[in-house]
Amino acid sequence: MRAAAVFSDNMVLQRNKNIRIFGTCNADEKIITVAIPELESFAKATVKNGRWEAILPPRKECNCCTLEISCGAIKKIFHNVAIGEVWLAGGQSNMEYELHNDKNGIKELTQCSDVNVRYYYTPKCEMVDENLERAERESCWMLPSAENASSWSAVGYYFAKELSARLGVTVGIIGCNWGGSSASAWIKREYLEHDIRLKPYLDDYDNAIAGKTDEEMIKEFDEYTVKQTIWDRKINEYIAANPGVKWAKVVELFGENRYPGPMGIKNPMRPCGLYETMVSRIAPYTITGVLWYQGESDDHRPHTYEYLLKTLIQNWRNTWKDKELPFMIVQLPMFIYEDMPDTKSWAYIREAQENVYLSVKNTGLAVCLDCGEFNNIHPVDKAPVGHRLYMQAMTEVYGLMGYSMSLPPLYDNFEIIDDAVLIHLMNCEKGLGGKNENCLDGFEIAGADGVYYPADAAVKLPYIELKSDKVPNPQNVRFMWTNYAEVSLFGVNGLPLAPFRTDRFEEQE
Repeated sequence: MRAAAVFSDNMVLQRNKNIRIFGTCNADEKIITVAIPELESFAKATVKNGRWEAILPPRKECNCCTLEISCGAIKKIFHNVAIGEVWLAGGQSNMEYELHNDKNGIKELTQCSDVNVRYYYTPKCEMVDENLERAERESCWMLPSAENASSWSAVGYYFAKELSARLGVTVGIIGCNWGGSSASAWIKREYLEHDIRLKPYLDDYDNAIAGKTDEEMIKEFDEYTVKQTIWDRKINEYIAANPGVKWAKVVELFGENRYPGPMGIKNPMRPCGLYETMVSRIAPYTITGVLWYQGESDDHRPHTYEYLLKTLIQNWRNTWKDKELPFMIVQLPMFIYEDMPDTKSWAYIREAQENVYLSVKNTGLAVCLDCGEFNNIHPVDKAPVGHRLYMQAMTEVYGLMGYSMSLPPLYDNFEIIDDAVLIHLMNCEKGLGGKNENCLDGFEIAGADGVYYPADAAVKLPYIELKSDKVPNPQNVRFMWTNYAEVSLFGVNGLPLAPFRTDRFEEQE
C-alpha cells in the first residue's frame, strides 16, 4: 500500500470540501483506512485495479494535525499536516518562473519564512518510468524558507502570500508546470480526439512518429538532448558576451534552435505527455482551483486556442471529479522580439482567453496586458500577476471583492452613428485614466473592406467615440490588436482596458 507522492509531511489539505486520499496497492491489500485522528475524521478506501481512494468528510482549517493511512499491520503517518486552501499553479514558463529570478525575489526570500504558504513541486520527467518513480519518492511538500522557496513559482508564491494574509489560513500551492508546453500536452488524448478542431495536434504527432519503434524514438530524443545542451551552452555564453545581439546573428553562427526536439514517447512536449507524467500523478488531490498561465506556445494555432483551453478545463474538471473546479486564467501580456514580425497571434490568444472567461462558468480573467516586456518573453516582475489572480479569486471564488475592484474595463458592444463608432464598455462607471498623453492610442477603425486605420478617440463615458477621416462609413473597430504596444489606458482601479475587436475578418483555421 502506497499513497500518491503528493501526500507527504507538511502537506496542505483542502478545507471545507471532501478530502480525497489515494494511492496504489497490491491485489491482496483490500482493506485500507485513512484518518485524521485529531479531528475524529475516518474513512475506508475503495480498491480497484491496483488503485485505492478514500474520501474524508470536509473539515475546517487547522494549523497542525496528522494523516494516518493503515492497511493491516502497516501504518503510515504524515506529520505537520495543515488544512487550509490549496491551489494548483499550472501552465508554462511564466508560471514556472522561479521566485529567486523575480524582480523582488531576493527580498522576498529573506522574509518568506514568516509567510504561511507551503509548496509541492510536481516532479518533471519525460516518461512514466523509473526516473519518475525515483523523483516522486524524493518529492515532498516544502515549508517556506530562503532555500526552499527559491525554486517556487513566483506567480504562485505572490498569489498564495496575499491569499493567506487575507483569509488567515495556510495556503498550499501545487506547482504543475513546464516551460514551452502547449495546452495540448496537458490534455488526455480522448479529449483531443473528440474535437475535430483539435485533431491537428494529434495528427502532427502521429505523422512524426509513424513507423518508429519506442526504442528508436527514445534514442533519437536522447541524441537530440545531448546536442541541444551543447547548443544552449554555446549561445548563452555568446549572448552574455554580446548583449543586444540580434537573434538572426545567433542563428547564423550556431544554427537553428531545434527545441523541442524530435517528437516521440520521450519528448515531454508531445500531445497528452504532461497529462500522463504530471497531471494524472497528482489528481484528484482536493484543491480549491487552478491558476493557469499559458498560451505562448500555442500561438502557431491561435484560432483554435479557445477550444483547446475549454477542452483542458473540461478534462481537468472530470479528472478532479469537480464539475465546478474554478480556473483563474492569466491573459497574456504584451510581448514581441525586436527582430520578429507582428503576426498578431498573441492578440488572438488573448481574445480566446477572454472568450473562455465570458462563456465558461467558474473562471476568472487576470488581465495583464501591461505586465509584459519588449524583447523578453519572461517578464521579471511577477507580483502584479499574482495580485491580479488573487483579486480574481477574491471575486469569482470567495465572493470577498466586487468586480469594480478586480476586473478591468471590458468591451461590451458598439453602435455606429454617422461616421463615428461608439464603443460601450463594462466596469468603467467610475471612469478611465491614462498614464500619458497618448493613452488613447491603439484604437483602429475599418470600413466594409476590413482595412484598419488608426482612430481618433474621445472618452465620453459610458462610451468611447472613434472616428477616422480615412473611414467615412465605419463598420468595425479594434483596440490593442497587436503582439506588443505600450499600454497606457486604464480603469480607475489601475487595471488596463482589455484588448478587443468587434468583428472577425480573418478565415478561421
